[in-house]
Amino acid sequence: MKKVIESVILIGVIVLGLLFVNYLYKNNKKEEEPKANEIETTPVSLHGKLSVNGTNIIDKNGNTFQLKGVSTHGLQWFPQYVNQDAFTYMRDSWGINAVRLAMYSNPNDGYNKQLHEIVNKGVEYAKNAGIYVIIDWHILNDGNPNTNKQSAIEFFREMTSKYKDYDNVLYEICNEPNGNVTWERDIKPYAEDLIGEIRNVDKDAIIIVGTPTWSQDVDIVAKSPITGQNNIMYALHFYAATHKETLRQKMTTALQSGLPIFVSEFGISDASGNGNLDKAEADTWINLLNQNNISWMCWNLSNKNESSALLKNTDKVTGWTEEELSEQGKWLLEALKK
Repeated sequence: MKKVIESVILIGVIVLGLLFVNYLYKNNKKEEEPKANEIETTPVSLHGKLSVNGTNIIDKNGNTFQLKGVSTHGLQWFPQYVNQDAFTYMRDSWGINAVRLAMYSNPNDGYNKQLHEIVNKGVEYAKNAGIYVIIDWHILNDGNPNTNKQSAIEFFREMTSKYKDYDNVLYEICNEPNGNVTWERDIKPYAEDLIGEIRNVDKDAIIIVGTPTWSQDVDIVAKSPITGQNNIMYALHFYAATHKETLRQKMTTALQSGLPIFVSEFGISDASGNGNLDKAEADTWINLLNQNNISWMCWNLSNKNESSALLKNTDKVTGWTEEELSEQGKWLLEALKK
């Protein structure tokens, strides 16, 4: 009888133990599951796929939306800033909702297909952070976009095949056409061909088209925009210490003509990306862009020894303190708060 009682007690202890373990497991599981008000909300989760309506970007809910962020410097020179921690940090601490991956297109400036992998990593980091990303074919010293047109076609075929289903990807097909280059003869035909290539795969991502004279002559483009395509925008670039009211008037003229403009690169130094800063002109620019819901990307995320670099006196690739920001970097943080 004694053995029977001991067996019953032992079984009871085991059962109670199992029930207690199950209780602990369920409680821990509940703690791991996010509550409704703790579910992550990122720019992309809130706004989804973007499109163009008139001169505005609109989000998945049909509301106007403005992208504000930073552009990398050339990926061949400063690849270290394309990392997950940096993108997430800038989203949370700076308030950006987009990054631009500037991949120079000229072999003489270091272009090679190995850079595509840095772009791929950047897109994934942006996706993980829930921010938007611009894949930038960064024409500069090559001047005419047709110079490396075949490479551009191959590049965007590769990118669209990978990212056609991503809600956060935009394409910029010719950063700053310049030199003996016109809209009608050179840039527009190039853009129409590249847009056709992209649309063969990705039917509705936003595409940003560069404009003549280092992406300034939007007023000229407004007289003869690309037709028969949706979700096309046009680049305007400025550097506040050089480009002032005359360029703002060009922008206003283009806007009044219905041209959708995207400031995919700007700085507050002179046009070289160096020299003195003009914060008063920069404030005038940003106020005008914000009033017109024009998206903007600040050049550049690097510690290069020039005044348009956002960082100084640091080799850190994320988690920067205010003391590790340049004067433009400090100005940008204030601009992002507006």
